[in-house]
Amino acid sequence: MRATLLPIMRLTARTVLFGLAAILGVRLLAMAVIPFADTSEPRYAEIARVMAASGDWITPWFAPGEPFWGKPPLAFWAQAVSGAWLGMGELSLRLPSWLAMLGVLAILHELGRRLYTVQAARWAVLVFSTMLLPLVAAGAVLTDPFLALGVTLGMASFILAPAARSWFWRYGLFIGLAIGFLSKGPLAAVLMAGAIVPWLLWHGNAARHLRALPWVGGTALLSGLTLPWYLLAEWKTPGFLQYFVVGEHVLRFIDPGWTGDRYGSAHSRPYGAIWLDWAMAALPWSPVGLWLLLRQGRGGALAARMRAFGRSVPSTYLFAWAVATPAFFTLSGNILWTYVLPALPPVALGIGAGLSRLDGIAPRRVALACLMLVPAVAIVLGILSFAQPDRFKTEKQLIARADAEIRAGEKLYFVDSMPFSARFYSRGSAVAVSRGDLADVLPSQGGRVLLAVEKRDLADIRARISGTVTPLYTSRRYVLLDVLAPEKH
Repeated sequence: MRATLLPIMRLTARTVLFGLAAILGVRLLAMAVIPFADTSEPRYAEIARVMAASGDWITPWFAPGEPFWGKPPLAFWAQAVSGAWLGMGELSLRLPSWLAMLGVLAILHELGRRLYTVQAARWAVLVFSTMLLPLVAAGAVLTDPFLALGVTLGMASFILAPAARSWFWRYGLFIGLAIGFLSKGPLAAVLMAGAIVPWLLWHGNAARHLRALPWVGGTALLSGLTLPWYLLAEWKTPGFLQYFVVGEHVLRFIDPGWTGDRYGSAHSRPYGAIWLDWAMAALPWSPVGLWLLLRQGRGGALAARMRAFGRSVPSTYLFAWAVATPAFFTLSGNILWTYVLPALPPVALGIGAGLSRLDGIAPRRVALACLMLVPAVAIVLGILSFAQPDRFKTEKQLIARADAEIRAGEKLYFVDSMPFSARFYSRGSAVAVSRGDLADVLPSQGGRVLLAVEKRDLADIRARISGTVTPLYTSRRYVLLDVLAPEKH
């Protein structure tokens, strides 16, 4: 019976290609139709748009006159180039993240093939591509996909380098570090070292792996790819290194309520919450991974199986890689769930290796259900973006309505607050005005102005306006008002 059912869990190359094409195709479609929703996506999209429009490829700009020191520019470079070539739209600015995650899948497949089997590699790419956070990140204007690409390349290269014939895997650690340094900063080195060092100490095999790396050439390559930008960034906007290295990498980590954040607010979370994020980010596969792990304790002494796991070079390497990131952030309360993305490729490979050894109808049905769940959610969100756009926290439709109404010489003003989606979709033409300065922009006789007002402030703002006020459009948060000056009698 076992021999009969074994092929059920086997995947052909054609099945994997068709499956990935469907999954990634659904993500591309969702990328094209779902608008940028505040806050992170339109903020980064606007930074990329300004970079392309200004031609300043050294300093990302948060607002006119305010440099964005929170992240290095690799993601913004890719997004700005894509937007300049394909137009500043949702699909073009999300495409670099999609390509970065495609790179992660390619590396993951090669790593799985070399460490385990082709079947394990095929399952791993399907598992990773249908995890919640990877699928979300693959179609989002974020920097995290580039960090995940750098860490995945570096970690895969380190373990493959001793047996590698190609220069690529021997230099891959340094290329991966460069990608990480230019997308998130020194955090990339911390996450890699947090997995590699304990693993080397556990197995006592440091000499073999360290000798396989071209340290002189690799360090020169890493320095050549990263140092010029860091030096130019500090020269162009002094203070960058102090804020980025000390503030973003030390104070943000140790202080949940860090008040030095120039670009938003600190994210205060309970210590250890990153482990819940880790489990949630891997849905729907995290319960499957737990079941596979518990299953290893059946059919023999648990202690013997644990000893076998401890002696397994691939298994312990994947384990160290998977837990290093959440372990690092355990004592930090200033976290986001996207931080666990670099830790998910080894989880996917571990699950893929387990699935490749299973047989039976029930595991097949569970696996198929998991493969379909998250892409189905992406389809639903895409449909909702057409049917009920006001469900999304975005001002895309409000800006479109204002553009249809606005006349030459007129402007759209956001009273008291202007979200990043308004900045991006208006291409920087919308203007923020405080409530106290509202009288300065209200029209004189015969004039007209468009105001965007938060719903909660609508009654107060209307009480301050004389003349004719006509609501034109209502989004989830704002009301677009057409204000005509009162006529003189």
